[in-house]
Amino acid sequence: MIKSVNNYPISQLFDPESNVIYSIPMYQREYTWNKGQWETLFDDVYENENGYFLGSIICINQSDDALQSQQLEVVDGQQRLTTISILFAAVYGYLSSKSDLLDDDQKNLLFNLKRRLVLKNTDAQKLNPQSQNNNSKDFTSMLHECGVIKKPVEKLANAGNRRIYKAFNFFQSKLDDLFIVNNDIGEVLNYLDKLNQACLVKIEVSSHSDAYTLFESLNNRGVPLTAIDLIKNKLLAKLDVSHTEQIQSYFDQWIRVLSFLGDDYAIQERFFRQFYNAFKEELNEPFKKGDDKKRETLGSIATKSNLMGIFEKIIDRDPNAFLEDIYSASFEYSALLLNGKNESWSECQSNLRDLNNIQGVPSYLLLLYLMRKKADLNLSYENFNQIIKNLISFFVRRNLTDSPPTRDLTLLFMAIIKDIGDKKGKDLVEFIYARLKAVSSPDQLFEEKLRGPLYEENTDVARFLLCYLAERHMTSETRVNLWEQRSNKYLWTIEHIFPQGENIPKEWVDMIANGDAALAKNIQQQVVHQLGNLTISGFNSNLSNLGFEEKKNRKDSEGRFIGFKNNLKLNEYIASQDKWTKQNIDSRSADLVSQILKTFALN
Repeated sequence: MIKSVNNYPISQLFDPESNVIYSIPMYQREYTWNKGQWETLFDDVYENENGYFLGSIICINQSDDALQSQQLEVVDGQQRLTTISILFAAVYGYLSSKSDLLDDDQKNLLFNLKRRLVLKNTDAQKLNPQSQNNNSKDFTSMLHECGVIKKPVEKLANAGNRRIYKAFNFFQSKLDDLFIVNNDIGEVLNYLDKLNQACLVKIEVSSHSDAYTLFESLNNRGVPLTAIDLIKNKLLAKLDVSHTEQIQSYFDQWIRVLSFLGDDYAIQERFFRQFYNAFKEELNEPFKKGDDKKRETLGSIATKSNLMGIFEKIIDRDPNAFLEDIYSASFEYSALLLNGKNESWSECQSNLRDLNNIQGVPSYLLLLYLMRKKADLNLSYENFNQIIKNLISFFVRRNLTDSPPTRDLTLLFMAIIKDIGDKKGKDLVEFIYARLKAVSSPDQLFEEKLRGPLYEENTDVARFLLCYLAERHMTSETRVNLWEQRSNKYLWTIEHIFPQGENIPKEWVDMIANGDAALAKNIQQQVVHQLGNLTISGFNSNLSNLGFEEKKNRKDSEGRFIGFKNNLKLNEYIASQDKWTKQNIDSRSADLVSQILKTFALN
């Protein structure tokens, strides 16, 4: 059934001398990875040691002639393989644009990189992506545009708005960040070396039947042990050596730790990483010997790849102390997760919910440190609320402007902890504020992003801002939960007042452009995703492409307003208008931007 299973570095899977072609069949879904997954892959390669494991792919190999190009049909792992190929192309395009900075050896490296994407002396691609939604055509034109393919290739309309090009542009931006750090192309070359050495397991089977059987086997036999499983096994085994009679109570205590963190493995792993990163100085202290001043015996930062190694050493030294420490820390951390396990932080719950909604999770390592040191640092709940509010402002600005970059956030909060010194109370609050302000994006860039196509640039930030502005005017009588979900979908969703659909209804063409369809399309492209054209509705699917008056006055079967007259202060201006034009959108945008700049100021 299985022809081969091998762990290969990426450089070998895309060997310049090989004649292997990876083809993704039509029945596979189209390329769907987005910014979050692109960033995770890029940062995982950058932040971890050489040889980082990127996952596995399953291929069907039905070729017999070793002299012909070997066609491998990718039946699992196509999203990852496509993304790696786009990343290679982005690196090639970026290095080509700075070829004057490369020496002869580096130019040869660039030449070999090209041959990782096309067969030797040809334009034949080593990856043929899925064809849906122009994936394959966009991939080919991208290779031509960055110089990998010589033969002219037509770039289809709107290619820049589809995922292949968005991924390519995203990676080019990330590479530019690496270059800017040291104003040196060496950082990009080092990244390419790490990418080449990252590993994938390639499983080859002979037929689709074998592939299906393999999928069934993998699914029925469970998942591999995680780092958290291994930490638990190491801990209980170590405790069992000297305290056999207490092992059940230790196990029960471990189960409580996981109950504080919840069932999501990603959150459990994140907690252990953030725990180490927050208390790195203290955790390393016992490992110093004599006059040894080395401060990072266990590691400079906890990552997915070194997590087990770090905690293995800590557990070996004192398993009892480790269990007590992790139990206490996980209980405090549960307050950040808003899971109801820790009521002692109820005074901060509203602000913690906002911090979670704006995706401020990287700051949890700082908050965990401050929570556990609350008494020593003379911090009141009022102090904590101010710190959290400042973090919210920081993340609103950061998540919209991508400044500072994601990869710097953990180091930022670790540095703040390291530099706290003897600061306490209000002085500590002001110190943290000053550090956040020093690295936050300037008002000019923040305002520029707010005035742009906000929904298209960052839907999550758009949703947060709209909900925040709506909630600040709610009373106990009018309060509703705008973040409520059902089946992993928000009940209250973002509504485009002037519709965003391809076919603009005639009623809207008449209102917004006096019947001129071309002008209406032009206006739509300019303003449809701007803040002034966005609002929150609990019944998005019922409004859709309806006319303005219908959207405004819509009621449900019980006679309750479900359109723009739904009692949200956010919709008050919209509901008061007789028509909706570009001037209305511009006016409302200006007003909302002004409110946001004041609310999330860091100046």
